[in-house]
Amino acid sequence: MNQQAQSLSPQGKDNQYCGLDNKRILVVEDDPDISHLLKIHLRDNAYQVDVVNNGIDGLNRASKHDYQLIVLDLMLPGRGGLQLCRNLRSRSITIPILMLTAKSSELDRVLGLELGADDYLTKPFSILELQARVRAILRRSELTAQQGADEADASIELQSLSIDVARRNVSIAGQPIELTAKEFDLLLFFARNPGRVFSRGQLLDQVWGYSHNGYEHTVNSHINRLRKKIERAPGQNRYIETVWGVGYRFHED
Repeated sequence: MNQQAQSLSPQGKDNQYCGLDNKRILVVEDDPDISHLLKIHLRDNAYQVDVVNNGIDGLNRASKHDYQLIVLDLMLPGRGGLQLCRNLRSRSITIPILMLTAKSSELDRVLGLELGADDYLTKPFSILELQARVRAILRRSELTAQQGADEADASIELQSLSIDVARRNVSIAGQPIELTAKEFDLLLFFARNPGRVFSRGQLLDQVWGYSHNGYEHTVNSHINRLRKKIERAPGQNRYIETVWGVGYRFHED
């Protein structure tokens, strides 16, 4: 990591928060130095932090407690981060997940996003970037919850595509489509703004909640996966169109 703690003390009881009453984050990381550093700097932002060092404990904590975010290392002993992510989503636990991955594990990052992770950071990363990503995910989660409350009975019908906003369900010609949390957010944003062209940077800012040079490929990968799920055939983009040299738009009809 780009910032190192000068001294690392043993982890204390993770459920002692010194009177903080704020967003609660679960860190699942087996490296004691990194987990301790994450806990220190997340608490500096007034977050309540629990730390576990394996996937089994991570699943137990996430199943029993109310967390607003999980910071998940993919390289874990026993039950790995990908399996934990899969287990959480199979149980309909929709807590946002920020993955921590090794620089060389592009395939793991793709699989993690496919399984329902919301974002990822590649090691080594700066503490400032970590804090910015956490704030962005929490901000987007709050906004999504508020929009869901404001549109409790809302649905969007476009051609054969149906989006149930409150239940976060999507179907095409009556057939349900399984989307990750971020794929749903991206589709819903497009559907609310048909005909408008958005650059990758604008989509990153509006859907992910941050603008960061070098992460536009995150948008590309999500759009590619979304197209595979909602388009009838490869290359036939009825819904999400590419505007060459600019970005993407949702079909106005």
